Amino acid sequence: MSDTLQSHEPLIRVGIFLLVLAAMALWEVLAARREQRIRRWQRWPGNLLILVLDTLTVRLLFPLAAVGAALVAAERGWGLFHLVPAPLWLALPLSVLLLDAAIYFQHRLFHAVPWLWRLHRMHHADLEFDVTTGLRFHPLEIVISMGIKVAVVTLLGAPAVAVLIFEVLLNATSMFNHGNVRLPERLDRRLRLIVVTPDMHRVHHSIVRCETDSNFGFNLPWWDRLFGTYRDQPDAGHLNMTIGIAEFRDPRELRLDRMLIQPLLSPKSSSAIQSGRHGSQG
Repeated sequence: MSDTLQSHEPLIRVGIFLLVLAAMALWEVLAARREQRIRRWQRWPGNLLILVLDTLTVRLLFPLAAVGAALVAAERGWGLFHLVPAPLWLALPLSVLLLDAAIYFQHRLFHAVPWLWRLHRMHHADLEFDVTTGLRFHPLEIVISMGIKVAVVTLLGAPAVAVLIFEVLLNATSMFNHGNVRLPERLDRRLRLIVVTPDMHRVHHSIVRCETDSNFGFNLPWWDRLFGTYRDQPDAGHLNMTIGIAEFRDPRELRLDRMLIQPLLSPKSSSAIQSGRHGSQG
């Protein structure tokens, strides 16, 4: 089982990734939610190249990654589900649920701790919001995130198949909920009871600080509602809200080289944008 999982894991990941990316890109062309002023040719090269760099970095520093950590934990009997044996039908959904909760709290941590925010703000500095925004994370953030994920997987003793399902779901839902796509309002209302929708997550990318610090969920929407960080709509409305960070509005910041050094940059004050707002972190 473990050999089969390891041998097919890359194919499963890449296949589903390409399918979801293509589907979301086509959906954005056919039914865009917002008109974009910054064109794809200005944004997509940097966003896609940073994904390649992130993938290479993780494979270099974490050759076994989270699925490998689950297999090692199973061999050595580490973690909750090995100390307190649980059938797969129970351990699998619980592992997915608890891993998603861990990602929610990790996301809040990256907003709350200043030096972590400097890494994470690169994700928020995108001047538009579409499927590739969901792929745009600084390599150092990805490394820290993977370290946290490996630790949680080991502590849980999560089944390897549950970890693979979770990571594939997380990647797919991240592309979905960052999509610049239009959904009927009634459908969106129903969907956001079970999954984070694009309209729900777009609020999180608002330039207004109190909106940025809301809707932290990537996959399941329940944690935001449970822990009081849910926000239904942006004050300015989805068509009029400003995406990004007040201090980083220059389109040149969308280049790969600028994205990589972004955590080292000192934000410039932007009083014109901040006036009348609660201080703009992004």
